[in-house]
Amino acid sequence: MLGDQANIKICVSGAAETEHCGDGAMEKATALGKAIAENGCILTEGATTGFPYWSAKAAKEAGGIVIGFSPAATESEHLNEYKLPLDYRDLIVYTGFGYSGRNLILTRASDAVIVGCGRIGTINEFTVAFEDSKPIGILKAVWETDEVFEQIIQKSHRADEMKDRIVIEEDPKVLVEKIIEVVKKTREESGASDAKHNTK
Repeated sequence: MLGDQANIKICVSGAAETEHCGDGAMEKATALGKAIAENGCILTEGATTGFPYWSAKAAKEAGGIVIGFSPAATESEHLNEYKLPLDYRDLIVYTGFGYSGRNLILTRASDAVIVGCGRIGTINEFTVAFEDSKPIGILKAVWETDEVFEQIIQKSHRADEMKDRIVIEEDPKVLVEKIIEVVKKTREESGASDAKHNTK
């Protein structure tokens, strides 16, 4: 692990079903997971298939740590009702709150969220992260999800306050590196704010 990056938790948010994502989605997700692990961060995701699964697999193969957050309440429900995988995770948290509840817990448990090709669940995780003012990385590629997120930002009437916390990038490795720097900066700002508050 790499010093103060060792406990940074980066969520990879993306589609469980990826037919609409176009060519290269698996390669992008794989590069994302590998970069998170190689930078010494923890990868968090929805304990699911598709885009997050490919990232989780790559992170584990690169020696990283992966924590999955399941919509199910138990391992049995995770496997038999949700039909979700167990492999390539060091730990799975069984939230028991379904997909929407899982999305909230996953996002809140992470220091930053990187969104790739997605569907409505990815948009849900993006909006939770946006509302919580978390660092957000938007991975641009052939899919249209990045354009949707850019439109949401433009129409949010909060673009200015989030401008220093959102990174839009085509290269997964560069995106991860930039997001780590944003997380560090927000931690420093939060620490300075707490210190100032404690002196009053």
